[in-house]
Amino acid sequence: MTKDQIEQILGEMGIPFRYHHFTQKEMQDIPLPIVVWLTPGTDNFFADGKTYKKITKLDIELYTDDKDWELEKKLEEILDKHDIAWEQTASGWLESEKMWESLYEMEV
Repeated sequence: MTKDQIEQILGEMGIPFRYHHFTQKEMQDIPLPIVVWLTPGTDNFFADGKTYKKITKLDIELYTDDKDWELEKKLEEILDKHDIAWEQTASGWLESEKMWESLYEMEV
């Protein structure tokens, strides 16, 4: 999956998103909720001593003022619509940032 394809899917959320992080200046001007996405590595499939299938790990981090069940459901429905198998691996309050994070991990 390409960067453009990932960003097209995230655009369906209707909230601001960036690769890896928002700058401090952006965070002053952009209210929550936001999405940050990143590709922390690969989990490729090998055959005959070669990379047979490239598989990119994809993390989507949803940040909100409080736990937002409806926005999580919307993200999950968008991923399902695009046939992306996902796992919510974390959901908790970030005291230092004063925001809620819901982390989704998948491979594309």
